[in-house]
Amino acid sequence: MRILLVTDAWLPQVNGVVRTLQTTCAALQKAGHQVERISPETFRTVPCPSYPEIRLALFAGRTVARRIEAYRPDAIHIATEGPLGLAARRWCVRHKAPFTTAYHTQFPDYLAKRTGLPVNLFWPFIRRFHAPAQRTMVSTASIAAQLELNGVHPTHRWGRGVDLELFHPEIDQHRALARLPCPIQLYVGRVAVEKNIEAFLASAHPGSKVVVGDGPARESLQRRYPQALFLGALKGRTLASAYAGADVLVFPSRTDTFGLVIIEALASGTPVAAFPVSGPIDVMTEEVGALREDLDEAIAAALTRDRGRCRSYAEGFSWQASTAQFLAGLEPTIKWKSETARAQVGVEGALQR
Repeated sequence: MRILLVTDAWLPQVNGVVRTLQTTCAALQKAGHQVERISPETFRTVPCPSYPEIRLALFAGRTVARRIEAYRPDAIHIATEGPLGLAARRWCVRHKAPFTTAYHTQFPDYLAKRTGLPVNLFWPFIRRFHAPAQRTMVSTASIAAQLELNGVHPTHRWGRGVDLELFHPEIDQHRALARLPCPIQLYVGRVAVEKNIEAFLASAHPGSKVVVGDGPARESLQRRYPQALFLGALKGRTLASAYAGADVLVFPSRTDTFGLVIIEALASGTPVAAFPVSGPIDVMTEEVGALREDLDEAIAAALTRDRGRCRSYAEGFSWQASTAQFLAGLEPTIKWKSETARAQVGVEGALQR
């Protein structure tokens, strides 16, 4: 199958959306599918306000249209609601070409946090963007319910996986964690206001707090919480060593749609403390962590969980299953086939005449 993926989120961004799309593309290609990607690196871009590392494509419409028509995909998937996603959506609507979308980010909550405006102000845009799609892919049941409640439907479940060879309990502890007072409490992810990291840094549980990741809020948080250790963005084996060396992963976000770091931590044998909100409530159980409205209580409870059970639980998440769900949700584009059929009929008619 010739699959076209349109995404405004791509390298050098470091986040769960990019990791999901990278891994899915690699798995699709390994399975014999062709994947063409339209992403910001080939366009003139400007930095996103307050998020300079996120680049927004400029004047993308004609280029996106040309690339779709040149590639002639069997299926079109629009992963994000940014400028490239909007351009691809316009082309599909104009040409009556079926397509699918995904809801990776709690966009209304994110914009509400950034602007101070009511979250309901931003749902009309989300409804309008996804309305023409054959279906919108979501990572969890609670996000599907939330979208249905806000008029976005139909939805299709597309779960996530974890690299069980990279993330595992036997890896050596990150050297920066070796001499820290225990228990070592770890945060991994974007360092931004919508991630609610301050709830973690302000928690009273004794031990050490470690932040892995980068983002616009890092400088401010580092200044206000000098007792915490900020390691910046890590990847690969170095990231895995931070997970394996921690006693608990603290996931303070209330706005994530999944929380890929949760299953990466569990695969490393590290239990998780989180709020009982969308994402964590779908991904983890009380056997491998703790969901509490009081984050200190969640941390204390999670520290009692068995690390071997955390690993066993994470083994139920595979990228193979995730990719199969993605493929099942795609909508074949009949546009090219119908054009080819019409052209063939025209040629045969001319020959008969």
